[in-house]
Parts: sequence; structure tokens; C-alpha cells
Amino acid sequence: MPTSGGITQARARLGFEPVKELFERVAVPVAEELTRGAFLGPWRLMAIDGFDWDVPDAKANLAEFGRAGSGEGASAFPKVRVVTVSECASHAMVAARIGPYTGKGSGEQSLARDLYRRLERDWLLVADRNFYNFADWCTAAGTGAALLWRVKSDLTLPLLRLEPDGSYLTVLINPTVRGKAREQLIAMAKAGKDLDPAKGRYARAVEYTVPDRDGDGELICLVTTITDFAQAPAQALAETYHERWQHENANNQIKTHLRGPGRVLRSKSPDMVRQEIYGYM
Repeated sequence: MPTSGGITQARARLGFEPVKELFERVAVPVAEELTRGAFLGPWRLMAIDGFDWDVPDAKANLAEFGRAGSGEGASAFPKVRVVTVSECASHAMVAARIGPYTGKGSGEQSLARDLYRRLERDWLLVADRNFYNFADWCTAAGTGAALLWRVKSDLTLPLLRLEPDGSYLTVLINPTVRGKAREQLIAMAKAGKDLDPAKGRYARAVEYTVPDRDGDGELICLVTTITDFAQAPAQALAETYHERWQHENANNQIKTHLRGPGRVLRSKSPDMVRQEIYGYM
């Protein structure tokens, strides 16, 4: 019977790379055509989001991953950040990146950046407002996958054409394009001309309000690469965006039900933390 120490030594000899490679080989969408909520038209519904996990308070983990907060407000344990792409209907995680909670390259956008080139042409990737920036949008759209991302309220979206379903054609503009150059780009877009993709991309916007408990409404603004409203009407896109919460359910299944509520990962070195997380996924 192997001892716990022997298992720990075997894990250390293995490292995390083989477990990561195994995950990347076998982790694929599993929903079928008749699976409820799996598709919008020809597109398989996928979502990207992040979560964090407490890891043991070992010096190596603290140096690699960091804590949330600082001083008296610092978290009790170091935290590791994980960003994954998962299938909405099945909750199957199909791509992941693991990184620090603090420091350079620790944000969700930074980790997500490594995942966009793995998107498939028949996917519709749903993301919340923390993921949008022009460069990453272009990278993700360049794969041929369809995108449906929420954007923040301070993003200015020019109205090019109002569609019968209430959505409108717009143009996403590189933030480095300013002043007269921006005005000229918008004029070209209103005229339906081809745009320099490094400066601007056509998109369709959907705006709607979700009432809160106080009776006030929260404005939701979505942008999508699906510019033909007939392929994906505004109401269908709004309903699809809220399927993103299935990703939260997938995270909850791992952290709460598979590992156990409030449990800290057991690994006391960064490589073993990565191995353990890939093993859970």
C-alpha cells in the first residue's frame, strides 16, 4: 500500500506538464445536437471566465501566486487565478490557463489572451465586461469563432444602422485612433466601406435593461461579430448571454462539490498546485 509520502514523491517526479498535456488532449465539448441550451443556430455555446483558489501558505506558493489585498486586509492564504473556456450546456472545461493572483500578467485578461487562439470556428464565445479590449477582440475574432461579449458603459459605440430587432450596427474602434482620424473612420463605417481591421471592426450591439430590487434598471450592452440580425436576433443574444452563468456553475462544481466547500488545495509548491488544478479539471 503506497504511503502518502510515497504518493507525494511520485507526484513531484511526474510534474504538472504531463497532466496539463492530458487535459489539453482530452478536454473537448461533449454536448450533442439535442442537448438543451448547447447551440444558438450553427454555433456551439461556450463561455470564458475566471476563478481563484486558496493554496497552502507555503513560501514558494506565496512568492509565485501572491495574496489578495495587503497588510491587515490580506487574505489568509495565497491565491491562484484560473481562467477557463467551458461549454455552457455540459459545463465541460476545454481550455485553461493558471497564473498568479497578483503582479504582472495576473489579471483575467492576461491569462485569457493565451486561450483565444484555441477557439473553434463553430463556437460562440460569451464573455463578461472584464474581458473586452480591442486587441483581444481582434485576436479572438480572427479565429473565425463568433463572439458575444458584454462591454463597459464607458465604451462609445457609434450608431451606424438600427436593425428591425432593436439591435444596431456599430464599429469597434482601436483606442489609438483619435480625433479627426476617428471621425473619418466612423464616416467610412456609416458609408459601408471596408475598414482597416487594425483600426476598426464592424459589430452589432444589443442593449437592454435588467431591473434590480430597487426598481432601477442595469443597462446591459453586448457586442457580437454576428452582424446579420436574422441569424441571431437581439432577444436570442440576450438570452444567450445569460447562459454565461453556466460557467459559474461549472466553477462551483469543482470548488464546492468536487474539492469541498472552503477547502484549500493541498499542494505546497507551485508546480504541484498546477498539477492538482489540472487534475480537477
